[in-house]
Amino acid sequence: MTKKKKTVGKTDADVILIGAGIMSATLGVLLKQLEPNLSIEIYERLDIAAAESSDAWNNAGTGHSAFCELNYTPEKKDGTVEIKKAVQIAEHFEVSKQFWSYLVNKGLVSEPCNFIRNIPHMSFVWGKKNAEYLKKRYDALTQCDLFSDMQYTEDAEQVKNWAPLIMDGRKKNEKVAATKMDLGTDVNFGTLTRDMFNNLKEQSNVSMYFNHEIRDLKKNKDGNWIVKVKDLESGDKRKRVAKFVFIGAGGGSLPLLEKSDIPEGKGFGGFPVSGQWLKCTNEEIIKKHHAKVYGKAAVGAPPMSVPHLDTRMINGKQALLFGPYAGFSTKFLKNGSFLDLPKSIKFNNIRPMISAGLHNLDLTKYLIEQVRQSPEDRLEALKEYLPTAKLEDWELEYAGQRVQVIKKDEKQGGVLEFGTEVVSAADGSIAALLGASPGASTAVSIMLDLLNRCFAEDLATEEWQAKIREMIPTYGKSLAQDPELCKATRDKTSKVLKIENTVVA
Repeated sequence: MTKKKKTVGKTDADVILIGAGIMSATLGVLLKQLEPNLSIEIYERLDIAAAESSDAWNNAGTGHSAFCELNYTPEKKDGTVEIKKAVQIAEHFEVSKQFWSYLVNKGLVSEPCNFIRNIPHMSFVWGKKNAEYLKKRYDALTQCDLFSDMQYTEDAEQVKNWAPLIMDGRKKNEKVAATKMDLGTDVNFGTLTRDMFNNLKEQSNVSMYFNHEIRDLKKNKDGNWIVKVKDLESGDKRKRVAKFVFIGAGGGSLPLLEKSDIPEGKGFGGFPVSGQWLKCTNEEIIKKHHAKVYGKAAVGAPPMSVPHLDTRMINGKQALLFGPYAGFSTKFLKNGSFLDLPKSIKFNNIRPMISAGLHNLDLTKYLIEQVRQSPEDRLEALKEYLPTAKLEDWELEYAGQRVQVIKKDEKQGGVLEFGTEVVSAADGSIAALLGASPGASTAVSIMLDLLNRCFAEDLATEEWQAKIREMIPTYGKSLAQDPELCKATRDKTSKVLKIENTVVA
């Protein structure tokens, strides 16, 4: 462990991970590979890993690489398209694929076809203005080698060839435009997470506890953290002491961060947004669609509500979903309490939360409209992407709960952030992950950033540097600025993860 973390007093574990999702799994595996002698304890309040945001039906399963997600490439006031965030996300997903390839090569996870498949990523719009935007986006992105293989068309027949269902029944004179990236993927983050935890549990000095809830966190005078845990089955309570704590509890991270009472966590709030999918039940329709098709979000809609018609592979079976339909609940977790939001309001974050609310009235209006939708309203939204859709072929599936980050802002008082935020103590003894998409897809990069914050001295050693580069060969390099390295890296990971020729057919 880092020299600055040398502490006195007895500890039960070097590391405690709170929450059994993709973030804790990624950090746990990284740390155990870097420092095999570390002792790790993992606590999860549910009876299975990845049952909240990481579960297959609780997220879109998109390997978020910014190929198709239009919210990552906003059009600026001068008419140009900003691609900085898209490039960053694309690079981060390549880092994730390298790490997963390492896990596959070392036999630390199951066969890659169990958690990742090749599914083309498409953006699809209609109307002259939207088509002009998509063309500008295409022109801007293809200047970067990460997106050089992107295809663009305004030919209705070509779009129909790529995704027949979105063109069937559409008006012939309607202006359409689409882009396509064949390198896109569908990822079952639930399976991947459980694979990683299954491997971790088999290693020495690793203990995993389900049906255990963290009730409180307190820093001891010796620099260690006292974590109060309750066994939800027996009712027993106990204290565990650790040198480092990671709060990776999805929507449950904010309340625990508040309990830690670290200065860096002051002023953060959370805005919960729930989601629902329409899931296709007609096998004939499911077989006809083989792509993830993303469109433009409605005005005032949060980025997680960008509509998409998605081919999924879940437990080896092809599925088709459309959504998400946003909603509002005061729960921070799908299996949470309706008191989560009111309990999270503290003196230090009430101003940022009120300010963020006042600056996002369009979002509030949008969520109210979404909550009031009837089955017929949801069908009309689906018909914009699948004109021949019939209500009897689709059923409603309740998806995951997300908590968007609200943080202090000097100018506006408080701003609503759509993304992920790592909050760590100055001494690096505790860190929490707040926020949502594209979190799971970029989990490896997020956890590398956490290592740099909380294990900086260890990370600087030759041993850790060598191991990091073994796991992630391009660590510290930019694929966006090195075409040859980009191609070589993608060729290698595609071969290992078997996503070269695995398009669902």
